[in-house]
Amino acid sequence: MQAFDPGVVKRVDAALEPWRQGDVALDEDWFVHVGDPGEPLTEAAADAEGPDLQALTSMVAGLTVVTQTCDVVRSCTDRPYLEVAPLAEVAEHDMPAIEHGHRPVLAVVPSVRDRRLVADLDRVMTIEKAVAARWTRTPGCTGDAERRAFALALARKRARFAFPDDFADCVGKLVKRLVDKHSKQSDEGAALRRLREIRVLASPSWEAGAVGVMLWFIRNEEDIDYEGTRWDELLVKWLGLLPTTGRFDPIDGAVVTLEDMTAAEYVASDPVDLDRLSGAPR
Repeated sequence: MQAFDPGVVKRVDAALEPWRQGDVALDEDWFVHVGDPGEPLTEAAADAEGPDLQALTSMVAGLTVVTQTCDVVRSCTDRPYLEVAPLAEVAEHDMPAIEHGHRPVLAVVPSVRDRRLVADLDRVMTIEKAVAARWTRTPGCTGDAERRAFALALARKRARFAFPDDFADCVGKLVKRLVDKHSKQSDEGAALRRLREIRVLASPSWEAGAVGVMLWFIRNEEDIDYEGTRWDELLVKWLGLLPTTGRFDPIDGAVVTLEDMTAAEYVASDPVDLDRLSGAPR
């Protein structure tokens, strides 16, 4: 069993006591991953015997803690490791989609939002707490609401529902429009940026031979329309991009607020992941 120096343990635990999930280390510009130091991964490299894999360091804009706070502050004798994700810079027009959870591989860190830095959740590394104890802490979140939103973003990355491939094909044109229009300076683009999330429910199930689909476009209570453009006009346009052939019939939709949905409807539905669906074959 590993022996711990009591003095070191005390210093490490004291240094990490203020840290919370979502806090960032802006002075740490390195990230370690295992890979081939030569060419990027190719089919030939993947099939080769005895690949020359090494621990490689890449430059990043900083690191953010993704370990739960309760484990961050526990003694390093019980929880000696932390998980951190790198910060990555994104375009300003991509931020609304990330903030609304449409890009689950990325998470907004409120304190560096104005720098257009987000947590890249596709890349996570494990470090010893003794390493992090030397870092300069920048709080990532202020208040319970921001901490809860960051935790939900982490959970969404791991808990995404795997929609059937034929459903991804079915909504391909709709998803492409949502992705293309989201950042546009238009009434439709502004409306899309005001959606809290998009959720979908299959009846009776995704495995059935004939599936009824309900899409909920959930808006904020105060966003009744945008510059005179009514939500029902946009809904007709969006639903018109969905084919009526195949096993998904009928396909219906509604623009609603959270207050319009029942708890049962919300729990039984799944959020639409634009990262996943926009990458599906067409």
